Parts: sequence; structure tokens; C-alpha cells
Amino acid sequence: MKSRRPKSRITNRLQRRPFPIIEYDPSPTAIIEPRRVYKRIDIPRHCVLCFFQDVIDDLVRNGGAREIDRALSEAGRYPVYQVKIGGQRIAVVHPGMGAAMAAAMLDRLIARGANKFVACGGAGVLDSKIAVGHVIVPSSAIRDEGASYHYLPPAREVAPHPRALAAIEKTLKRNGLDYIVAKTWTTDGLFRETRARMLARKREGSLTVEMEAAAFFAVAQFRRVQFGQILYGGDDLGGDEWDARNWNRHQIRERLFTLAAEACLSI
Repeated sequence: MKSRRPKSRITNRLQRRPFPIIEYDPSPTAIIEPRRVYKRIDIPRHCVLCFFQDVIDDLVRNGGAREIDRALSEAGRYPVYQVKIGGQRIAVVHPGMGAAMAAAMLDRLIARGANKFVACGGAGVLDSKIAVGHVIVPSSAIRDEGASYHYLPPAREVAPHPRALAAIEKTLKRNGLDYIVAKTWTTDGLFRETRARMLARKREGSLTVEMEAAAFFAVAQFRRVQFGQILYGGDDLGGDEWDARNWNRHQIRERLFTLAAEACLSI
């Protein structure tokens, strides 16, 4: 009589690499899968991820923003608001700071049901000629952070969705704004932006540095949603010394949010 042996379990093994960050796993399913944790709700398909808390506060006080969802973390609450612009519903949320938090927030919003996104935020400039408030549209992001490597295979850059990028450019042109399309440098090391690294990124074509774009673009590609980003020139890292330039200016931020919402609704 033949003995019946249980079939051995098939285990997924990552190919060992010199560094764990490049051991990419293409499996579409994670242990904590967002769509199993966060059920779909009646959220607008269009969503602006706004880094300007002062602008969001104004929307709540004066713009008719209504809370429709919230994310909770050890850092506190992250409300998701709905506003109407030109009769169309759009979601607005602060995505948190840094690539890991922003990636998780975007993944959560996608699970809830949103699928067209534009982020608006500020960025350090690597060229001192770029004035405070000047609009920069990332055409790609250099992946000098960690989150994107968990969503896409290792590569030097990642790009926004072409439809989102086109919608942003059309919106800026329609409003008569002067803007720059260029690479951005996404880094986790806020206090390790050394001169050598800055010059190296600048030689690659980056004109800005921030902490989330590469992660946003990678999550969006992995989840097959449309995502673009608008930045404005903030502090200056391109001179002999760092210059904060008093760049947190409400009027500029408010205008950038309005443009981001208009572009998002046109995707």
C-alpha cells in the first residue's frame, strides 16, 4: 500500500541581494492587504493630497469641507474631507510627511475607492534662480527613498501617470502660469542632503528635492491609478548656504491647491 504524503507547501523565496531594499517581491498580495482592511466607501474618485494644513483648515472653516472618513495613527487623526468645486465632488486629505506615511495613505485611499489623484506641496530647489512660489511639475522622481522599492522593481526613477501629467500642464497653461517640468529628487534623509548628493542629483536633471513623490508614483503604478504632482519652489539648497527664504506663504499654497483640484477634476 502506497503511503500518502502531504504535498509540500510552495514557499515564495526572495532572491538574496547585497541589500534588502532591492529584494523586490512582485506578489500582488500582502499580509496586510489594504482592500481587506479598508472597505470601499462613497468617496469621490478624484482626490487632492494636500500638504498644506493651513489650506485644509480654511476649507473646513469657510469652504464647506465635510469629513467623510478618517485615518488613525499614533500621530493622530488624518481626516478625509469632501468639497464641491464647480459642482463636482473631490476628496481632500493631508497625506502625512515622508515617503512611508504618504505611500500608506495613498494605498488606503485607493482601497476606499479613489483612483485619480493630484498632490500639491512645496519643495526645496537645487537652483537658486527658481523663485519662491515658482511652479514645478515633476516629470519623474529619483528614487532615493525606501517605500517605492516595495511597490516596483529597483530602478533609478519612477514617473507620474502620463494622463495626470498632461492634465496638470493643460491646467497651468489654461491659467496662464509659468512653470517648469523637471525631475525631482525624493529622499528620506531630510538632514542628510549633503552638497555632494545635491550636486549629483542636479547633474541628473533634478531641480527640486522633497520626500514623497517617488513613493506616490510607485504606489500609483502598482495599483494602476492615475497620479500627478504639482510643487512650488520653497527653500534654496543650491546656493553656498541653505536659505529658508520664508517659503511657507499661504497665498501661494492656496493658489496651488486650487490648481491641483482643477487639474485633478480634469483627469
